[in-house]
Order: sequence, then C-alpha cells, then structure tokens
Amino acid sequence: MKHIHYSWFILVITFCSIIVAGIVMSSSGVFIEPFENEFGWDRSVIALAFAISMFLYGVSGPFMAALLNIIGLKKMMIISMTTLLTGIILTFIMNQSWQMIIIWGFIIGLGSSLFLTVLSPYVANHWFEKRRGLAVGILTASTATGQLILLPVLAAIIENYSWRPALGLIMTLSFIMLIITLLFMKNTPKDVGILPYGLEQEIQGSNESQKENPITIAFKGLFQAVKVKEFWLLSGSYFICGLSTNGLIGTHFVSYCMSFGLPLVTAASFLSFMGIFDLLGTTLSGWLSDRFDNRWLLFWYYSLRGASLVLLPYALIEGSMTMLIIFTVFYGLDWIATVPPTISISRRIFGINKSGIVYGWINASHQAGSAVAAYGGGLIYRFFNSYTWAFFLAGTFCILASLFVIIIKKQYSSQLTKEGIMNKQQCIEN
Repeated sequence: MKHIHYSWFILVITFCSIIVAGIVMSSSGVFIEPFENEFGWDRSVIALAFAISMFLYGVSGPFMAALLNIIGLKKMMIISMTTLLTGIILTFIMNQSWQMIIIWGFIIGLGSSLFLTVLSPYVANHWFEKRRGLAVGILTASTATGQLILLPVLAAIIENYSWRPALGLIMTLSFIMLIITLLFMKNTPKDVGILPYGLEQEIQGSNESQKENPITIAFKGLFQAVKVKEFWLLSGSYFICGLSTNGLIGTHFVSYCMSFGLPLVTAASFLSFMGIFDLLGTTLSGWLSDRFDNRWLLFWYYSLRGASLVLLPYALIEGSMTMLIIFTVFYGLDWIATVPPTISISRRIFGINKSGIVYGWINASHQAGSAVAAYGGGLIYRFFNSYTWAFFLAGTFCILASLFVIIIKKQYSSQLTKEGIMNKQQCIEN
C-alpha cells in the first residue's frame, strides 16, 4: 500500500462518484413507466423533468469548473453529492408532478453536473503529470461502467418489487460515496504532502489567471468562441449528438422496447450491453483521432449513427432479435465515439489553454440537445402513442450533423505544429 501513489486513490474515489451520478441520470429510462403507472402523470410531464435535468447539468458545466477553483475539489464533491442525495430522498415523498420537476429537473440536475461534466479533466490535470490520458480515459468510461453494471439490476428490482427499492439502492450508494469523500478526498496533492503522479520536481505556476474571477473567465471564453464559425459548427453537431444519445436513447429506449412487448429487464440489458461496446468504441475513436482527419471521423460517426437510429424502428416492428442485437452493438460502438475527435478539433482551434472552457460550452449544447430529445420524445409519444417518429427524426438530424463537421476548415483538423497552434491562439485573441 505504501508504494501506491495517492493519486490513484483519488482516481478510484472520483471514478465511483461518477458511476453513482451517471446511474442516476441513465436510470431515468427505467423509472418512466413506474412513475407513470403509480402517479398517473402524463409521460410528457415526466420527460420534461428529465429534460430539465439534462439541460441544467450540461449548462452548469463551465460554472462548476469556475467554482472548483474557488471552493476546492473536496468541498465541491461533498456539496454536489449531498445535493444529489437530497433529490433522491425527496423522490420517496413526492406526490405531485410539479414536485418531480423540481426534484429531478433542478435538484438532481445540479447535483449531478459536477460529476458528469468537468470533474474528470480537473482531477486528471491536478493529480496526474504522467498517465494523464489514461486517467481521463478511465474516468470517462465510468459513466458507461455504471450503466453496464447497475441498470439491469435496477430494472430487475423494479420488475420484481417496485421503483422504491431500486431508488433505495441508488440512495445507499450515494450515501456511501458521500462518507468516502468526507474521509479520504483531498483538494490537491499538496494536502497529503506529495506531487502529482509522475512529477519529480514542483513547477511554480503563474498566479495571474487567479486574479480574475473564474466565472468571468468562463464568459470571456464564450464571447471569444462565438466569433469563430467552427465553434457554431461543433456546437451544432454536439447538440445533435446529445439529442441522439442521452436524450433519446438514454431516456426513451427502454420504454420504446417495452411498447413492443420486451420485458423491462431485457430492454435495460440491451441498454447496458451498449455500455460494453461504448468502452471499446470510445477507446478506438481516441486512437483513430490521433491518426486520421477528425472531420471525416465525425462525418462517419454521425452518418452511421443516423442509419442505426432509422434501423431501430424496423427491428422492433419486425420483432427481429438479430437486428436488435446488431443495432445494440453498432450503436454502442458509436455512442460517445464523437468525444475524442470533437475535443481534438476544439483544442487545435482554440489552443490548449482555452479549449477547456470552450469545450465546456460546446458540451452545454450537447446537453441542450439531450433535453430537447428527452422532452420531445415524450411529446411525440403523447401525440402518436409511439416513439417511431422520434427515432426517424433523430436519424435525419444526425445526417445534418455530419454535414456540419465536414465543412470545418481542413487546417483546423490537421496535425498542427507548436507554431501553428500559437498562431491560431493569437487569432482568437485578436
């Protein structure tokens, strides 16, 4: 134990915390029908609560990054996990639809924001000098890991008992992570008298960036980014990315499968099965993004995702388990494969120093798309008593996203020299 660097303990705590927050968000799909059946609420109202949550946790990302610099890592994790736990506890006593909107839309949305937006890169940057990429990869995979392990378990509990024991499991895990964070989490390596993993000599950094309010820095990054056409192209494509993943599949896939007679556990297992291929696809995408034109990678990712979303209704209508398995594998490989190329293009356009804030805003558009699909899917089901049109429309939008990314200037997606990066940073400054 003495030979294990404390940064790896921080990584494990962060990993498990993200799993808990991630399963709360991905569990929305298995709670829609139980809430609808018990409380008699319209599905579009339930979907609205989940939509607000997705939008709020996404748009809060840049501000969570600012607050991390002001409050510190440990306090921010404690506040966020306590907020998340409060929302889960309040769910047990809710009996009005407006209460669900407040609890799941605002409280749980804010509670999960830190864990699902900026926590991974923050921990990797502050606790690791070497293996930083590995740390980011592990933490990014944690959301899919939680979905993979826990979603079928929650579905089985709901099917055999009710939604309350399933939510009780999430509450227990959240409480355990809160206690672990209180006892073992640290703000920086200095708190335990060490340097970041892989750093042999302390580097004195400039404190100039701390003279300005981090929230002001976040908005300055946005104001500079909106002047660049490529920011809008990336944000637009990422809006469609969120619309076609978390918002639609994450929220409505399970209910859509159940409407064709698939049991809850089976439908949830298909969703968790995507998590396996999600890990493989995202890892492979990161490898490819270092070797190929990122614009073309994104073009094919969005195009093939659109094709798979159009395929899904046919697979369910035909009742073909083979086609459904093909969709699960194919879509799972593509789920968050868009992340590495999008981050890469953003970094090459805006430079290393500013790309974090800019990507935070691009990611906010991703969650705005998730919110639109989460609520829009519920509305479409309300009017058509089916999700089919929602999946057809999402597939069409993915084709549009593929066109957005391919018209980004080629020099922005090519490998840049240090001099090239500096020149582009100067362009942004001007």
